[in-house]
Amino acid sequence: MARGINKVILVGNLGADPETRYMPSGGAVTNIRIATSDSWKDKQTGDQQERTEWHNVAFFGKLAEIAGEYLRKGSQVYVEGRLRTRKWQDKQGNDRWTTEIVANEMQMLGSRSGQGGSTYTKQDDPGPARPAADSPPDDFDDDIPF
Repeated sequence: MARGINKVILVGNLGADPETRYMPSGGAVTNIRIATSDSWKDKQTGDQQERTEWHNVAFFGKLAEIAGEYLRKGSQVYVEGRLRTRKWQDKQGNDRWTTEIVANEMQMLGSRSGQGGSTYTKQDDPGPARPAADSPPDDFDDDIPF
């Protein structure tokens, strides 16, 4: 049985250019903020309402390098990842917590040429190819038996 599901999917626009830095190990980390907006009609006044949420997103490794190089303020982007809350200390030594999305997939939805976007996925060392345990067998007949 699964212990839980932690999955976030966002489509939104960057509020600022990405910030890329490198860890002592040499691995890249890129942080962005994505805005998503909801709109609705107020039932009492009939006025159109809108609310914007800001999401902190962190990319690591090759995906961080790609995000840092190609994303810019205003870029529309699709991001998949998981929520993570981490603890850190401010300059006064106070404990602080930040909840962010750790991205494992990104698709740029707009491009300079207007031809659509490109998809990038965080790649772990895949090792030798093997069939997925949950994929149907090759002789699977998908006709419904009734």
